[in-house]
Amino acid sequence: MKLVLAGTLALSLTACGSGGDNGNEGKSDNAAAGGTNKSDKNITITFQNIYPDPTDPKNGMMKKIVKQYETEHPNIKIELDSLNTDQQKLKLKTQAASKEVPDITVVNPAAQMKPFVEAGLFAPLNDMVEQNGLKDTFQEGILDWYTFDNNLYALPDGNNIGVVYYNKELFEQGGVEVPTTFEEMVEVVKALKAKDIQPMAIGEKDTWTGSFLFMNMLLRTNNGPGFLQDVIDGKKTFEDPAFKDAVNSFQELIQAGAFQEGATSFDYNAGENLFKTGKAAMYYMGSWATGGIETSSVNGKVGVFKFPTINGKGNPDEFMLAPGSAFAISANSKHLQETKDFLNYFMINFPKEAFAVKGAVGLAQKVEGDFKEAGYSDMAMEVLSLFKDVKGGDLAFDNTMNPGTAQGHLTSIQNLFVQKKDAADVAKEHQSAYDSNK
Repeated sequence: MKLVLAGTLALSLTACGSGGDNGNEGKSDNAAAGGTNKSDKNITITFQNIYPDPTDPKNGMMKKIVKQYETEHPNIKIELDSLNTDQQKLKLKTQAASKEVPDITVVNPAAQMKPFVEAGLFAPLNDMVEQNGLKDTFQEGILDWYTFDNNLYALPDGNNIGVVYYNKELFEQGGVEVPTTFEEMVEVVKALKAKDIQPMAIGEKDTWTGSFLFMNMLLRTNNGPGFLQDVIDGKKTFEDPAFKDAVNSFQELIQAGAFQEGATSFDYNAGENLFKTGKAAMYYMGSWATGGIETSSVNGKVGVFKFPTINGKGNPDEFMLAPGSAFAISANSKHLQETKDFLNYFMINFPKEAFAVKGAVGLAQKVEGDFKEAGYSDMAMEVLSLFKDVKGGDLAFDNTMNPGTAQGHLTSIQNLFVQKKDAADVAKEHQSAYDSNK
């Protein structure tokens, strides 16, 4: 079966981009280079990225494209600065304060990147994406999340949904089945715990991971998307019953023993590796995790399911939506044109190389090819099928709210892994953070 993964989130990404096939299929790398640089001057381009894990297919793919480019452009050196997500966010914040943003950096969409754009730190990429038909390689509407005042400032690597991965072998050992409700999910956690099987893995040192799960639970208790927008519009506050219900449900999962001991000391990679090495039965994450799981020791043992209803509320076909992290170019780059040429080349080659290393599930760009024939697992095919069920959803908290409110939220949710708190107090913490950062 040949799949064309294009526009899979069209229902949820209220967008107005252009479609079309990838006109670069079959072109040589030279034809896709996108640059006219003929200078012999030695140049170093700093490429900040969030692919530090050598077991992640995107890490090897990135290095392959970089090596190809350096071979074809001997005078250009691409210096990789590979960090995990939270490290990169913190480093970029420091770099931005001193206006020393690297040539290429990573930003998240919408509210997260807006302050950088308003500070004039990123170069518009409108001209760049017109080269070699690069713009047409992206799924319809995805670039809107990175566009301000009709200027495009970043190119995303992904367009994902939140799913629950589960280890079928550990489920069988624990005598449990895939839960269809949250209440069943809590019972599954308790049953696995009783069999000395770690129920879930998380890397909560990187605070966005717990937030991503919490927001999926709020999507359910709110009985649909839009809670944060309602807060922004003044229609609701964080002290709304839906928010407190989500806090209580989140704490119920924690108190049932869902997560590994010391979860806040595990970063994203360490948390994910618990699942990828068969030491945890479930893992809630964006569909971008599929490639890494597929190339791990649990490949062939993993299935996926939608996050279930909570107290009968919510629609499992509404997902956490994750227009991905994206590559932006410093407006103050000393080698602006050369940097644009390289990023153009990188993104033109990205879908093809990602497909080759089984990292093409959940890309922001269109992927043409027979996934099954290419050796993608049954799990990957399951994830691809879930994209067809998307009936809407919400963005992450920190992609919706301003940075000050988002930081208050991330800290508040992380604290729940350490200490149980009254939901009303958590709600007040959030409302206070929001009121202080309007």
